[in-house]
Amino acid sequence: MMSLGSLAIERTYLCSLVFRVLPKLLGFAPSSLKKFCKDVHQPRTETIVGTSPELPQDVLMGIFATLEMPDFIRAGAVCLSWHSAYASLRSLGQYKLWPCLLYTSESAGDSSACLYSLTERRSYKLTLPEPPIRSRCLIGSSHGWLLTVDERSEMHLLNPITCEQIALPSVTTLEQVKPIFDEYGVLHKYELSWLTGRTTHYSPPLIFALDKLRDEFHYKAFVFPDTSTGSYIVVLIHNPVRQISFARLGDDKWTWLPHHYLYCDCIYKDGLLYAVSITGDLHTFDLSGPTVAMNTIISIHRDDDDCEYAYIVQSPSGDLLLIWRLFEDFNLEPDPGETVFWNTTKFRVYEVEAAGSKLKEINCLRDHVLLLGHNESLCLSAEEYPSLKANHVYFTDDNMLWTLGLKNNHRDMGILNLGDNSKEELLSSQLCSNFPAPIWITPDLRNMNLASGAAYKMVQ
Repeated sequence: MMSLGSLAIERTYLCSLVFRVLPKLLGFAPSSLKKFCKDVHQPRTETIVGTSPELPQDVLMGIFATLEMPDFIRAGAVCLSWHSAYASLRSLGQYKLWPCLLYTSESAGDSSACLYSLTERRSYKLTLPEPPIRSRCLIGSSHGWLLTVDERSEMHLLNPITCEQIALPSVTTLEQVKPIFDEYGVLHKYELSWLTGRTTHYSPPLIFALDKLRDEFHYKAFVFPDTSTGSYIVVLIHNPVRQISFARLGDDKWTWLPHHYLYCDCIYKDGLLYAVSITGDLHTFDLSGPTVAMNTIISIHRDDDDCEYAYIVQSPSGDLLLIWRLFEDFNLEPDPGETVFWNTTKFRVYEVEAAGSKLKEINCLRDHVLLLGHNESLCLSAEEYPSLKANHVYFTDDNMLWTLGLKNNHRDMGILNLGDNSKEELLSSQLCSNFPAPIWITPDLRNMNLASGAAYKMVQ
């Protein structure tokens, strides 16, 4: 394994990386950089660790801003001048966010996660704070944060790079959950009601042990920057029937949005929360006032019987896209000796037209790439992220049976070509633990203390 402490001997690799990027930034031939490279290809000796190419600070910052997170952290550990450029970019938040796949592995231990780089095609080990990551459910990732549920069904935000962890309001402050205490006043169980905004008849509540509520209640969660307050908004899709509640960081309870249900995915855009339902409805919520107003953008009747999940994403150009994920290859009631399986077979992509009331099907994403799963949905430019394949969908599990229920079943993840519908393997399933489910994340260092953070370690 390689740790940050051994990065000085990797200086040859880093310098080579710098001088591959520099010509593109400055617009001149690599041969003209020889004056900077006099020690780059020397043997790895103590003299190499003590000297560095004398590049201006602004040039170094321009180069480092293009690096993927592992290389960005490596660069900051090389020498004082490189660390200064790294620290300046980090304080300004002006570094590139690259998507990675976060997963756990039995060999890495209960408190460690692995971060798979699509660019380098290798994994890095992260040691994370308690409770052990392999004991938690991962119900979302947004802006570098994981949203987790522990064995008491309580939720936390966790930055896997810096190890900062923030407790969210208690699950008992959600409208549908009530605590049950034992004779000593200790929280013992939870009561889950079937309350919705459209409840017309009474159904008796269900009782769950502390560690079992999460298997039935939590579905998917997001954290969004709130530019109006400079803070963050956490949005939770939860049962019964996939309703929405939200809380701002610092709140002591959740706020329920009883307007609708059957939601699958959310984004936050221009001060509005956009939520798409499995039935084909697209709603917006204005969360800025004392009361929440809902507006229906699109209301259609889907005819895709095999569609189980819908996604909403904003393209790099600002357009809104709706995506249906189709499953035509599954067996949820296998014969004896066989296993349950559920395989994604197709994605259908639609653009929300400017008027906002119609959908236009798109057969090709051109230069764009989708990353879908239990994360905040991403649409990126393959030109900006050359390690990703244009007109492809990189997908991971998003089936509640897999993410929260059947924890020992195979993973439904891969890379799907929207051109011919062919699929290829994303990562060997033998590397991943079946629980928690792998999830896309864009590692982020912003506003965090690196000294207390998790160190990258390469998984051999």
